[in-house]
Amino acid sequence: MLKITTTSVTAPPPHLSPSSSSTTTTTQKNLLNHINRRHLLTALSISISTSHLSTPVADARGLFQMPPPRLTNQYYLVRAGESEFESLGIINTNPVAKTSVDSGLSEKGKKQIVKAALQLKEMGACDTGCWIWPSITQRAYQTAEIIASVNRISRSYIVPEYSFLDARGLGAYEGKNLEAVSEVYASDTISPRNKPPPIDDGTPNESVADVFVRVTQLMSILETQYSEETIIIVSPDSDNLTILQAGLVGLDLRRHRDLSFAPGEVRFVDISSIPTYKQPASAVYKCRNPPICN
Repeated sequence: MLKITTTSVTAPPPHLSPSSSSTTTTTQKNLLNHINRRHLLTALSISISTSHLSTPVADARGLFQMPPPRLTNQYYLVRAGESEFESLGIINTNPVAKTSVDSGLSEKGKKQIVKAALQLKEMGACDTGCWIWPSITQRAYQTAEIIASVNRISRSYIVPEYSFLDARGLGAYEGKNLEAVSEVYASDTISPRNKPPPIDDGTPNESVADVFVRVTQLMSILETQYSEETIIIVSPDSDNLTILQAGLVGLDLRRHRDLSFAPGEVRFVDISSIPTYKQPASAVYKCRNPPICN
């Protein structure tokens, strides 16, 4: 305990005049008050800082880690239905065109999402309310609107995401036949840091590791913004979701393609039942620190 010491005040010597005695006494009292206040403030500051240090730290949510020890919210992952470009067999990942009507759902895609919305209803995803987080990409946002309509969720619960859920940029593969994506996935199995060849039309050329950063940032936002809520994540492509799910379950990111989503597919994220993946004998897939592998 901090001890506050004071200086004793004695009577003035008899040779001093009454006025001098009064002045001296007043000065001494002011000095004493100053000392007492100073010690009191010091004691209070020490007491406050000590009590702060001794108070148990609450369960703070730090930076989101993959795989997470737990999830605060429940999540459903939904791939948007087939787009007009996909119906033509064309790769379209340039974010410049993501709000174009040409990036919207095809007729087949709309039917896929009605089915997905009914599946979410059967699963009870929005029985007690839910938030829908779609990419601002046309087909993903249209998917979110159909899900909201079928599950009777107000449009105010649709939260458009402007960048973290963009379709994976495939660089020089932009505009090519969809079958060419197999070349990208072959490269992914070698290293998650391999990028598709670049192009100068504004289309990003993203590696698996690049997408992993984006979806981790998304989860960090969701896990800090909401608590004990149900959130439906709607992606315009499969790669966002496969890389996210691989990160959540601790799967080697080079194998994200194993978790491929079909257009309109719905999955519930349940980290309490993480699947066991049998590592292949080949050393190609050896990963000492999943999901980050060199």
